[in-house]
Amino acid sequence: MPRGLVALAVGGFGIGLTEFLIAGLLPQVAESFAVSEAAAGRLISGYALSVAVGAIALTAATARLPRKHVLVGLVVLFVLGNLLSAIAPSYPVMLLGRIVAALCHGSFFGIGSLVARSLVAPERKSRAVAVMFAGLTVANVLGVPFGALVGERWGWRAAFWAVTAIGLLALAGIIAFVPRRAGETPPTEPAAPTGLRAQLGAFRSGQVWLTLVATALGYGGMFGAFSYIAYTFTEVGGFSSADVAWLLMVYGVGLVVGNLIGGRAADHDRDRALVLALAGLTVTLALFGLLATSATASVVLVFLMGVFGFAGVPGMITRVTDYAHGAALAASANVSASNIGNALGAWAGGLAITAGLGYTAPLYVGAGIVLTSVLVMTVAAHRARTTGRQARESMVRR
Repeated sequence: MPRGLVALAVGGFGIGLTEFLIAGLLPQVAESFAVSEAAAGRLISGYALSVAVGAIALTAATARLPRKHVLVGLVVLFVLGNLLSAIAPSYPVMLLGRIVAALCHGSFFGIGSLVARSLVAPERKSRAVAVMFAGLTVANVLGVPFGALVGERWGWRAAFWAVTAIGLLALAGIIAFVPRRAGETPPTEPAAPTGLRAQLGAFRSGQVWLTLVATALGYGGMFGAFSYIAYTFTEVGGFSSADVAWLLMVYGVGLVVGNLIGGRAADHDRDRALVLALAGLTVTLALFGLLATSATASVVLVFLMGVFGFAGVPGMITRVTDYAHGAALAASANVSASNIGNALGAWAGGLAITAGLGYTAPLYVGAGIVLTSVLVMTVAAHRARTTGRQARESMVRR
């Protein structure tokens, strides 16, 4: 495994920790700054909104710069944001630190995915992206318990100091091990668009839009269900509140497994792997709604929810960047699409609960949303096969 790829995974782990650990620290942060729980919660929502904005804005602003230099700048921004959070004397400064750290999130994974795939042979590009995202999935498993454990023993500021240190480690690794021209188009291939106008031109591709829509719907369905999964466990499955933490870790382990399996499957037959992953998630969510009263079934299905939910991530990113001819803006737009999907899915699941449909309703709503994603991905795959066949027939006639 290229050492530069390991450095990217460390960066992904640090960014993932920043996103997730705050959930286990909110009570301490609220008490420290004498703010309400709702105000403390804005440290999460503000981060998510900044991710969606930063993914597009920073990628567009740095379009002409060497990708290694951009990655270094993004990690510096990440370190500064977490350092600001660690030393924040007041709540507004803490919120500012969260926003600064979040701005790099989408661009790091968007541009980092292009760099990651350039470090390996073409037939391993999805697996390389999966390795980079492995840091994020591991952080999903460890983020909340890590924050809670460190915060309880040494205070919430220690958690942000630890993440700052991880950021510095990733920064050193990227500087030392990522090649200077990593992520740039080889001389034997058509040059990737760099200027803003050229990158926007990549969005003329119908396949790019179909992939972005499939990403938003797939994520939206999963997180529409996941946002209320604690209520499903306690109010339907009969689990105690104390059980929720380890059940979420089971889900997180599923994310790690799904990410690695999905990367390998995408390198073999990407479109088929994506359709199967989304179809598997649809069936899993529907079965979860039907069997949520069974404790054993809930454990198995929340694991499978993680597996199928993240199995499509490496393939979606390589697909959108392939059809965008390597445009970094398209890769970052894929990250933004997933965050938009998260917000819309959570909103739809909340509407179902408000309508009195019960705590299994978000699972059925999620299954319906992901089913739509299956249809979109099936259309995209069919069009790709048709276009490829027509191109081959045209070459034969010549």
